[in-house]
Amino acid sequence: MSTHFSSYNARTGEVLGTLTASTAADIDAAANAAAAAFPLWQASSGAQRATLLRALAAGLETGREALVALADQETALGPVRLNGELDRTAFQLRRFADIAERGVPFDYLDDPAVAGAPPAGHPAMQRWSVPLGPVAMYAASNFPFAFSVLGGDTAAALAAGCPVVIKGHPGHPQLTRQTWALIQQVLTAQNLPAGLVGLVQGASNDVGVQLVRHPAIAAAAFTGSTRGGAALAAEAAARPRPIPFFGELGSINPVIALPAELKAKGAELATTLAGSITLGCGQFCTNPGVIVLLDAGLADAQAVNDAFVQQLGQALAGQNPHAMLTHGMRKNFDAGVAHWGEAGATFVVHEVSASGQPPRPVLAQVSAEAFMTKLALREEVFGPSSLVVRAASVAQALQLLQAVGGSLTVTVWGAQAESADVQALVRGAMAIAGRVLFAGVPTGVAVTAAQQHGGPWPSSTRPESTSVGDAALVRFLRPVSLQDAPAWLLARQGRPL
Repeated sequence: MSTHFSSYNARTGEVLGTLTASTAADIDAAANAAAAAFPLWQASSGAQRATLLRALAAGLETGREALVALADQETALGPVRLNGELDRTAFQLRRFADIAERGVPFDYLDDPAVAGAPPAGHPAMQRWSVPLGPVAMYAASNFPFAFSVLGGDTAAALAAGCPVVIKGHPGHPQLTRQTWALIQQVLTAQNLPAGLVGLVQGASNDVGVQLVRHPAIAAAAFTGSTRGGAALAAEAAARPRPIPFFGELGSINPVIALPAELKAKGAELATTLAGSITLGCGQFCTNPGVIVLLDAGLADAQAVNDAFVQQLGQALAGQNPHAMLTHGMRKNFDAGVAHWGEAGATFVVHEVSASGQPPRPVLAQVSAEAFMTKLALREEVFGPSSLVVRAASVAQALQLLQAVGGSLTVTVWGAQAESADVQALVRGAMAIAGRVLFAGVPTGVAVTAAQQHGGPWPSSTRPESTSVGDAALVRFLRPVSLQDAPAWLLARQGRPL
């Protein structure tokens, strides 16, 4: 493994500092320290977990000025966006504090004995939920607060009773270390073991691989690329004792816009969609990467769709995205756009930016047949871009969705009135997505009880789980059934030993 790596200014490429990468011994020590902290933390009360999570939220807010300034240097996301993201992160921590305090991690099902022979008769049973153990948490690049060191995965795991070992993202390494130092201060103040939240860092993939292979790690949570997530998921499955790997990966998030809706308010929707495509320089897992237009259903459907494409192109041309998170991401974005052209897409908006300047928005258009047959057109292009695909019928639109395979979101505009076609489109959307929208745009993921941020492959490795919202807690618990348990154990009411 490389022994050093650098922090860069995302706007200028200037080296901000050089850091020492975690060694194999460092990774071993962090994982073992988490394992040592596990017995204490799994037996902790909901109130104790809530106290820690609230203190971490308060620590973020206290350190806001320095943290946001450093995050802005390393990510170029801007202070407005970063302050909002810090607020969301503090909200997540407090929400999981409330969940822990309400006793949700200790929920249990009491199934009293029924006299008689089976199958009707059965012994007394209780079904508990217990923490999995130390969790390896892989931080994301595009949300340096909300999906990083103190993001939703860390909050959910701690609320569930699991220690965490964080693999920091090399895109914002100094922010990572500063946030982790804040955590250590809080742990010390509460007389909790430092190993409850560990940190490993490095630009080499070896750091993340060694962490997921460590025998003390009981589960892993990841947010990032499909390629990186798939590699780590394979490592988790290949261990002598395989562990669950909860990966939130790439997604192209189709938007299906019915012609009647576009005819009624196409200009408004074009403006809204352009803002979503370029939000955060398009570096969102929920970026609307594919727009499906239906050239059927109205006599003038094709003309309506043509007009919308022009409106969207004009709206996009007026956007000014900021610099991308890293040079590597910019390189991949440019390559992905080039692959569209090589696969036969026609560019509607494709202004080449000046050397050293942020990317310009890209809009391309392609036939349904090409989209379904050429893989390059279905791969995520992470950045301010979107691909228009024209469908000749509802049946073809459904084929397009099946070709996508799996997505975090599908948006259906114009489904207000029920019909057989609308039912079919909604059914098709639900078949491939974790979240289906009927208004607005997919960017922006609410932290709430009913949220589902995860879908079929390739959008995630576990379509039954979510990385955002209250149910994210469930990933780090497993069920245990207690049969004819003694009174002292039942008296614990689901709280692990």
